[in-house]
Amino acid sequence: MKNPILLVEDDVVFSKMLSRFLERNGYDVIGCYTLEEAEKNLSTSLKMVFTDLRLPDGDGINFLKQVKESFPDLPVVVMTSYAEVSTAVEAMKLGAFDYISKPFQQEDVLNVIKNAQNTPAAIAHTEPERTKRPYNKSVTDKSSPAKMVKVPAVNEFNPYIEGVSAASKKLTKFINLVAPTDMSVLIMGESGTGKEVVAKSIHLKSERRNKPFIPVDCGAIPKEIASSEFFGHVKGSFTGAISDKKGHFEEANGGTIFLDEVGNLSYENQIQLLRALQERRIKPIGSSKEIDVDIRVLAATNEDLLEAVRKGEFREDLYHRLNEFSIKVPSLTERKDDLMIFASYFLERANEKLHKNVQGFTEKAVQKMLMYTWKGNLRELSNMVKRAALLTTGDYITENELPELVISETKHFPTERFTFSTKENERELIIGALTETKNNKTEAAKLLGFTRKTLYNKLKAYNIDEF
Repeated sequence: MKNPILLVEDDVVFSKMLSRFLERNGYDVIGCYTLEEAEKNLSTSLKMVFTDLRLPDGDGINFLKQVKESFPDLPVVVMTSYAEVSTAVEAMKLGAFDYISKPFQQEDVLNVIKNAQNTPAAIAHTEPERTKRPYNKSVTDKSSPAKMVKVPAVNEFNPYIEGVSAASKKLTKFINLVAPTDMSVLIMGESGTGKEVVAKSIHLKSERRNKPFIPVDCGAIPKEIASSEFFGHVKGSFTGAISDKKGHFEEANGGTIFLDEVGNLSYENQIQLLRALQERRIKPIGSSKEIDVDIRVLAATNEDLLEAVRKGEFREDLYHRLNEFSIKVPSLTERKDDLMIFASYFLERANEKLHKNVQGFTEKAVQKMLMYTWKGNLRELSNMVKRAALLTTGDYITENELPELVISETKHFPTERFTFSTKENERELIIGALTETKNNKTEAAKLLGFTRKTLYNKLKAYNIDEF
């Protein structure tokens, strides 16, 4: 790694932006969102440490003490959004090289790094033969290399990204919990949230991972040929059956079948599906022989199946057969902390397909993306990133490459003073939204991409009074 810097910051968007800026200037960034992660990534190879003072699992001052105890020559820069002189002085007394208050200018960051790395202590820190007191086994053991916080290792065959938001962590927990079992899973969520990706992840984490995964779009199968598609047919069984055909159930034998938009099946097809799931046997059209099938069933819907059951449009017994365990995939609005992680992944894919090398997004573009509501969820975000990557002629996607819908929805929010610190500007954005909507909380929440409950929580947290 070239010039590795450990960045400890729980604000995901801020961390991603600062990481990209440092990487553009020749540094490798090892990003951590918690002190536990940071402790595991400490090593003599680091050039310096940037740490926030307020972290989910501890205090930056205590972390500073631990770093200086084990690596006394490693420069540590403390970041704070609170600009408290007393805290900064305490950090300096405990051995911090410097402190920097958010929001800060990019030049300030480079100057601090340059000054820190030119000190004799910093140079001595990276001498290969210098003896250090072991911090903990996971750090000093060469078999546990430091992990850079970039887009998680995914590919086109399993593009599931483990986000860092509370909603994403809950989703990942449920996937890991149910995957090793053979339970049927009903995956619910808005259109575009990635329900098939979740299903594929469950399959790949199961004992059936080396067997087929067969996705079936139930909404695209005409009811007249659904039996043939699901169970197959033999040659001559009906007009046009010019050869034997395996159905989806037989193709999935030993593995997993994924029934996408299962609510679109006709009532007749629901009965046939229920029988196959109950008996684990199928009979191809025109055949006199039944075939035993060993399959796991995953189903997905963006509809309210319980409501469909109440209306008599979906069989209740089939609903319970499919719903041994349910998972709700959160909308992108519910996991805004993950937005730039997803956007970075989609940009990597766009670069590969378009043969481009776009490095990232400008700060103003990021702010616009964070304020937009993303009603199409991940599918809309993916399409937007690909389009913007095609349009841009520079190294970074700017707000000028964003769709008009994104620009028009966020045009009332200021971007001129946007810096690294999204926490500092959030209060101003909320006030702007309330002013624009004449204090209509519901409309303000829509503008901001929040739920109404989240908006009220933030009003309380920021001590924002009625207008």
